[in-house]
Amino acid sequence: MIVTIDGPAGSGKSTVAKRLAEQLGVRFLDTGAMYRAMALAAKRANRSLQDPVAVAEVAQACQIRFRDDKLLLNEDDVTAEIRSPEISAAASLVAAIPEVRRQLVRLQQEIGLQGSMVTEGRDQGTVVFPGAQHKYFLTASLEARAQRRLQELIRKGLTSSLEEVREQIRERDERDEQRELAPMKPAMDAQVLDTSDLSVDDVVQLLMRQIRG
Repeated sequence: MIVTIDGPAGSGKSTVAKRLAEQLGVRFLDTGAMYRAMALAAKRANRSLQDPVAVAEVAQACQIRFRDDKLLLNEDDVTAEIRSPEISAAASLVAAIPEVRRQLVRLQQEIGLQGSMVTEGRDQGTVVFPGAQHKYFLTASLEARAQRRLQELIRKGLTSSLEEVREQIRERDERDEQRELAPMKPAMDAQVLDTSDLSVDDVVQLLMRQIRG
């Protein structure tokens, strides 16, 4: 069984997907972390994100794997480092590079062959796992998503303003929705759920009822 949860930044998809996987007793795949890792790899290699050929070359030389709750980039634990606002913004630029997307889609599909899981991202239900048994697309108002992301940054000891976070999310939405390859959009057979006024527990319980139903 594969459950896909897609949606924009701040919609709650990562937290919901992880908790849902725990309750279902299956694996959790954080595909957004994979794109962040590629962005970090390009930064470490001093490659411009505006140079798709250079970034693709870096990506081809990278090894990404998950170990428990950690993400390893060339065996280096980058779990915390990839969550900075800078890398989060860079991830959507990297995700627009066709060769990088093809490489990570292949890796995600290989992981999917290993058994049941809940996977989250922006194209899981449309491109990576179009035949998934359960598909969801989480969304929320820009204001709600900015508030959530700001609180997340504060908990991690990072400083930012609501205005800065709001603008970063707006720009990322625009890039993700308008890219030519695998633009962010709900799958035709996905259930769209607005989480603006819902807690994580509310969303998880709703999905559990539907999946177990």
